[in-house]
Amino acid sequence: MTENKGAFRLDGKRALVTGGASGIGEATCKELAGAGAAGVFADLNLDKDQSLAAGLPDATAVLMDVTKLDSIEAVAAKLDRLDILVNNAGIAHVGDIAHVEPDDFDKLMEVNVKSVYLVTRALLPLLLKSRGSIVNIGSVAGQVGIKQRFAYCTTKGAVLAMTRQLAVEYPKELRVNCICPGTVQTPFVEGYLDKYHAHEKEKMREQLNARQPMGRLGKPEEIASLIRYVCSDEAEFMTGSLLPIDGGWTAA
Repeated sequence: MTENKGAFRLDGKRALVTGGASGIGEATCKELAGAGAAGVFADLNLDKDQSLAAGLPDATAVLMDVTKLDSIEAVAAKLDRLDILVNNAGIAHVGDIAHVEPDDFDKLMEVNVKSVYLVTRALLPLLLKSRGSIVNIGSVAGQVGIKQRFAYCTTKGAVLAMTRQLAVEYPKELRVNCICPGTVQTPFVEGYLDKYHAHEKEKMREQLNARQPMGRLGKPEEIASLIRYVCSDEAEFMTGSLLPIDGGWTAA
């Protein structure tokens, strides 16, 4: 972890990050802690979550199933203050509309969309009290059509819409923004390659790299740095923004 001593400090703020045990979530936990925030890192993988928290100052690991209201409320009940919420937890799916089964569609909606509603709703009183900042992790998949990503594009489009609605509902009480990454090198991507392209991983990795005009995948730390900025006092005039960080994908 690199300590950030200059701008975009988060000293005195408490942040909760869902899906904090790996990938963008893990990088975000480290970034926010390095900027001075007290972190509450929520994940289903409590062992990894605890290992991460143990290596960071003023960090706490909690077990949270973002699809279960009782699990979310149990965490909310333990908090007396919250300044930052990062809704990061999510899953992916491959398939066109003809090959997306109803159960798969429902699962993606539950994890990627309903969880943002449930977690935000449960923590809203604390965030309103602190005039806090919510950062939803969307995707370029919510901004452009991607072949074989029917359900995923649908859910990420919903996250963008929720972000804008909350921003106009609470324009003076909260800041609500959405970060939209392109393809990022994470266990999330490795799992996709293992599941769908185990026999041609390197070929598909090259295609993923080429999909971004910059010619490479993003790094979790790059997404985390943008999250830190959006949560900082320097970004106080920013709300309702959908921020692509995608190697030029949505510009092409």
